[in-house]
Amino acid sequence: MTKTRSRACAPKVQRMLQLTPMQARQQIIDTVIDLTQLSAAHRAIAVGGGAPELCVALQRRGFLRVVTSATCPVARGQHSIGIIAGHHSLQALEALIGDISHYLDTTAAIAVLIDTTEHGCGLKVRARLEQHGFRIDAGVRCQQGFVLSARRQDAVHMVVAA
Repeated sequence: MTKTRSRACAPKVQRMLQLTPMQARQQIIDTVIDLTQLSAAHRAIAVGGGAPELCVALQRRGFLRVVTSATCPVARGQHSIGIIAGHHSLQALEALIGDISHYLDTTAAIAVLIDTTEHGCGLKVRARLEQHGFRIDAGVRCQQGFVLSARRQDAVHMVVAA
């Protein structure tokens, strides 16, 4: 009976692993929400080539306080969640981390979608995040890349330094 069950389950497992592009995007959105602990009360900002699409997807899920840097009506330092989305090179990711860090408050969380295959990209993104005062919380492999999440560290020291 066990053999029959495993054979019956095998095709289902294969179908689950082969996600459609829509399912893969949903997987990334779910991962970003989970890693950053995004709630409807949070102000969030998204940057990068995939930011507009990500904002629309999050707003459809009820996260109405998500904006892009192009449409941001709030002064810098007012967002508690930052998201970097889109297809970017390592240099572009590093620049976007610098850009978004100005919009984030002293206790902010950030999620970075790393979808490049450049060697050592994850370690370099991690180093850049640490340079901007973030501590890595987690990393999750998704079908379309890797989502790295981090939180501001030593928020008290950052306020004093500012």
